[in-house]
Amino acid sequence: MKRIVLIGLLSLVLCPLASVMAQDRQATTRADECVNIFTDVLRQVDVNYVDTLNYEDLTETAINAMLRKIDPYTIYYPKKKDKDLRMMTTGKYGGIGSIIQQRPRPGVKASKKPSKDSLWTYAVNPYEGKPAQRAGVQAGDRIISIDGKTTKGLTVSEVSNNLRGVPGTTVVLELEREGVEKPFKVSIVREDIHLDPVSYYTVYKADSLSEPVGYIAFGEFTEGSAQAFTNALDELYYNQGARKLIIDLRGNGGGIVDEAIQIVNLFVDRDMTIVETRGKVANSNRTYKTRNNPRYKDLPLVVLVDKNSASASEIVSGALQDLGRAKLIGQRTFGKGLVQNVRPVAYGGHIKVTTSKYYLPSGRCIQAIDYSERQKGHELKKDTAGGILPDIVLDDSAKVDVCYSLYINNHFFDYATRYHRLHDSIADPKSFVLTDAEIDDFCNWLETRGYKYETETSKFFDDMLKMAKHEDIDSATITKLEALEPVLKADFREAILRNKEEVKQMLGADIVLRYYYQKGQAAYQLRFDDELKRALKELQ
Repeated sequence: MKRIVLIGLLSLVLCPLASVMAQDRQATTRADECVNIFTDVLRQVDVNYVDTLNYEDLTETAINAMLRKIDPYTIYYPKKKDKDLRMMTTGKYGGIGSIIQQRPRPGVKASKKPSKDSLWTYAVNPYEGKPAQRAGVQAGDRIISIDGKTTKGLTVSEVSNNLRGVPGTTVVLELEREGVEKPFKVSIVREDIHLDPVSYYTVYKADSLSEPVGYIAFGEFTEGSAQAFTNALDELYYNQGARKLIIDLRGNGGGIVDEAIQIVNLFVDRDMTIVETRGKVANSNRTYKTRNNPRYKDLPLVVLVDKNSASASEIVSGALQDLGRAKLIGQRTFGKGLVQNVRPVAYGGHIKVTTSKYYLPSGRCIQAIDYSERQKGHELKKDTAGGILPDIVLDDSAKVDVCYSLYINNHFFDYATRYHRLHDSIADPKSFVLTDAEIDDFCNWLETRGYKYETETSKFFDDMLKMAKHEDIDSATITKLEALEPVLKADFREAILRNKEEVKQMLGADIVLRYYYQKGQAAYQLRFDDELKRALKELQ
């Protein structure tokens, strides 16, 4: 009888195991069949296609198309893209230290799909203290050529690749600058660029605050970022007297999970579970716990998040929320709870592949159910699983008004370039403000540019009126519709006057960037930040 029972128990254990093994064998067989199909198709094309083909490009295209079907984060890096992979994982690269942008050249109307030849490349944000800024490159400089090769017809990625290179090598840029008669050249020695993960920190002291409040803007979780965060916090606490803290993770797309754990560990006890990863294979399952005693166990915390806070940002904010250590303010986070590991593949390439999902201390999964909606730019619904819902949700919906039009058409940027040329200096970012007279000058400058403010309503109205004239609409109705046309046509001066304070703020931010760079711009913009004001109110 015991033997029969034992055999029965063994069958209960072994049958599911055999089933799993059979499923694995079937999956392997199907994968092998698909590989054979792809190889045979490529071989047939190789032998029979009428023209010579670029097989490396065909293979890379096929791989990328396949991976896009899986998720947005599983990515193939051929050997030629090692620099991109290094930048992604370390935050370091050999380059000149400037953000670049492409936009239609003057006189060419912007379109959704502009031709390559209609675009010019500009330096828009040289980082303070980096090679480009030290060499004299300014925001608004047009990059005509790199090492004698024109940038015309190149994509932003291609221009960036030409700017990057081995640290210590020299790159020569030919630049065109407003107010300078002829193009000129600058030689820049590339360096190993490391972007500071702590983009800005300060302390707020006011009569309305019971104690000084520290503020840290944290941009990315790269190697050493937790130490940089700790250094900033120590400075605020020990040297500037901060006794409460706001951590700003808005726009932080994440990075290395170990760095996130170290930051959480500053505020919670040792041996606390912060996040778990769960995947298909055993080595993808892991529990991340704090290892040290907290340095700031009782420091009151508020964390700012938004729809672009993702991955490691969601681990930090979600864990602090779950463990009752911080109040979250802002918008539901991105919902990127997929874990990637980088693995080598043939011929020097790598693949960053999703291997598991993140689960917070409460057991909730960070990953949004339908990441395809996020790819399309759609918001997550409040009742949708995934992402971190703040304790205090604030509306961040932007108006489609004259400020939006001025921004996307680069008028703020171009006027700031002109302003910088005409003014040697401006006031400190914490006190700088544009005057009404300067806004009038901005309006006059827009007029010389032939700026026409066209609202979305007027665009739809024009289309509706055209359709009405083609359809069977009586002439009396057409006349009534035409009478509305002048009412809907916006005057940009009136629109700017209605939105003058916002125009001052946005234009001022571009101007401050020219003189005080990224940290100065952050100090200026925080003066008008409603979410920061709410966080300070919570910490009164």
